[in-house]
This record gives sequence, C-alpha cells and structure tokens, in this order.
Amino acid sequence: MATRGPRLEFAVGAFLVLALGSLLVLAIASTNGKFGFSRDSYELTARFTNLGQLRPNAPVKVGGVTIGRVSKIDLDPVKFDSIVTLEIDDRFNEIPIDTSAGILTGGLLGESYVGLQVGGDVEVFKPGEEIAYTTPAVDLIQMVGKYMFGGGGDAPPAPPQGDGAHAAPAAHPATPAPEEGTTP
Repeated sequence: MATRGPRLEFAVGAFLVLALGSLLVLAIASTNGKFGFSRDSYELTARFTNLGQLRPNAPVKVGGVTIGRVSKIDLDPVKFDSIVTLEIDDRFNEIPIDTSAGILTGGLLGESYVGLQVGGDVEVFKPGEEIAYTTPAVDLIQMVGKYMFGGGGDAPPAPPQGDGAHAAPAAHPATPAPEEGTTP
C-alpha cells in the first residue's frame, strides 16, 4: 500500500483553497459586491423611447465611473415610454438638474449602460425626480441597414439612369412635339 506524502497532501489542500477562493470571487462578482447589504442610495427616473439592450442592474456611469445601477425598468401605459429607475449612490448627491442621460454601449458589442452627461446648473436633483433630457439607445442593425440600403425603403426607388447612347429622349410635358411639315 502506498503512503501519502506531505507534498501530495499539501497540493490537494492548496487546490481546495484555490477552488473555494474562486467560488468566493464568483459570488462577489455575481452580486456586484453587495451580498444583500445595500449602500445608502437614492432614486432618479428617466424616460426613454428605445432601451436597446439595457437590463436591470446595468451600471450608471459618469465619465466612465460607475455611480449607481439600473434598479427597475417599467413601461408607461399612457405614453408607452420606458421608465428607467436609477439607483444612485448617496456619495453622488450633487448631480445638477440639467444633467442628461443616454443609453450607451461599451464597445461595439459590449454591455449597455446609462451614461450621465453632467450639466452646470447650481440646482441639484432631489430623490425621486425625473431626468428631463434623455437620448435613446442607438440601434446598430437599423443604422447599418439605412447606410447599406439608402434609408431602408423610406424613399421611392429612383428611375433607372441610362448612359445616353441607347436611351430615348424624354419629351417635355409642357411643350408639345412639333407636327410634321411645320417649323417651330
């Protein structure tokens, strides 16, 4: 019977410690580092006509720095706008009231997030207020389609253009063609 050496036992123990550490890192990453304990925060709302791929728990950023998250997304039953509730960390309670919000994407195919463009007003948002200036998400597929197909079928097709050698001359509708035997 082979006896286990201390090296093998150490290797197995180190592997188990690394595996448990990896699970802990995964748990922290999946809960955004909160573990059910929420920091002090306040809510703002924003209306958008198009959310794109924005989802709850998406970050809210100012200048690339995360200052909050999207806590809820609802639909206004009257105007049919999307109402996004933003949960902003209390440390950032001096956001000017003329701040605008837009739905942006990190990279070409990255995650969607709410980006705030801070204004310069001295008056600041109070909890529960609505951001008045918003920009909807850009639909990349629709934009590429408009670029490739010249507007995606909004305008009627243009008549075919000839090279002039084989095309018959078009008669001007306002002037009738001269009759035979008369001079103009």
